[in-house]
Amino acid sequence: MTEVKTFLEQFDKEEQLYVKVGMELFYAAGPDVVKYIKSLGHDVFLDLKLHDIPNTVKSAMKVIRHLGVDLTNVHAAGGVEMMSEALDGLAGSTKLIAVTQLTSTSEQQMRDFQNIQTSLTESVVRYAQKTQEAGLAGVVCSAQEVELIKAATSSDFICLTPGIRPAGAAVGDQKRVMTPSRARQIGSDFIVVGRPITQVKNPVTAYHLIKNEWADK
Repeated sequence: MTEVKTFLEQFDKEEQLYVKVGMELFYAAGPDVVKYIKSLGHDVFLDLKLHDIPNTVKSAMKVIRHLGVDLTNVHAAGGVEMMSEALDGLAGSTKLIAVTQLTSTSEQQMRDFQNIQTSLTESVVRYAQKTQEAGLAGVVCSAQEVELIKAATSSDFICLTPGIRPAGAAVGDQKRVMTPSRARQIGSDFIVVGRPITQVKNPVTAYHLIKNEWADK
């Protein structure tokens, strides 16, 4: 929690951020970290990627809805029933989206390990269609798949895209990446940027550079 406070204190108090709380942070600090970030007036994306039997996920979402987060997610691979139950558990309190294929997953990994023998893009689009069928607001996907997903679903179906890297930044363990400006051009509704902001010498400067590139300023 101390590291979170130190990091956020670098930003102007008037700057409203959209903060992703992932598994590592949530498991270490628990619900208190969400409550703290919300107390500062920031929005929170609780990125836990739930994937379990429908009743368990629904019960977990009943807990999450009391945290006041603005966005959370499940794995689309859990199926339409699981996603529908998750949505029911939130009772309209929070936007819910689903993970299609992780941006760290390559087509070879998908075929060899998951034994999904369609193309990676076909798998992602199918997951997106099933996510919309379940009534969710959108998906987490690579920016490279946004145009295909929008064509297969609807223009207001949210595409949140991680794997965003400014030109010249280290790719790390991501396999399918894109710059902020290009992601905006192809229709991403939201982007997730982690290490290029959190692991640099001046995160505030990095944040504003990426934000301006995303806004095409």
